[in-house]
Amino acid sequence: MKTVILISASAEWNAVKPLFPHATIRHLPYGECFNAVVGNHSLRFVHSGWGKIASAGAMQYLIGRYAPDLTVNLGTCGGFEGMVDQGDVILVEKTYVYDIVELMGDLDIDHYYASSLDLSWLAEPYPYPARRGMIASADSDLPPEKIPFLKSQGAIAADWESAALAWVAKKNNTPLLILRAVSDLVGEQGGEAYDNIEIFNQRAKKIMGDLIGQLPDWLDAVRL
Repeated sequence: MKTVILISASAEWNAVKPLFPHATIRHLPYGECFNAVVGNHSLRFVHSGWGKIASAGAMQYLIGRYAPDLTVNLGTCGGFEGMVDQGDVILVEKTYVYDIVELMGDLDIDHYYASSLDLSWLAEPYPYPARRGMIASADSDLPPEKIPFLKSQGAIAADWESAALAWVAKKNNTPLLILRAVSDLVGEQGGEAYDNIEIFNQRAKKIMGDLIGQLPDWLDAVRL
């Protein structure tokens, strides 16, 4: 199975590279990449960069260049306080874009960019605890005042990239597995990592190490 592991944020990528000290780093238009064997799986690791623009572009580029049987996005997310706990792994089954502002009509554009991921090819029980759920994405850290609305749409966490990746994957009819662990919690009064980026950096390092360690078992559960 030809598999690409896509890593978005720089802090996440910087946490992954030291885990493969002997890998040969190459460069693609969107960032660095390297090949590595994890468990019994030969994988291509790619850094796409943060945000929806880089994510959408990199996803389409990788599909066109490598035609992967599966793309896996590993990363972090901000969890909604009271709905998830720090460290929880979210198996993303739906995505929603929340930073579109449309003032000329009622075109329902945010729902146009919403996606549902077909995970029927992932065998249950899952190899590690994971909560299936919706992630909301925007080119923004999560504004606390948005949380009540996002909860009403079904979201339990937010990030910068998942919705773009899911939308492009769906357009190309290609399987996508998104596993995002909660690095920090955000409530209506603010976020624990806001104005304290080191909390995110430290937790991202542990999260990415854990997700890479779990990766072979998740891939063994894929039935494509």
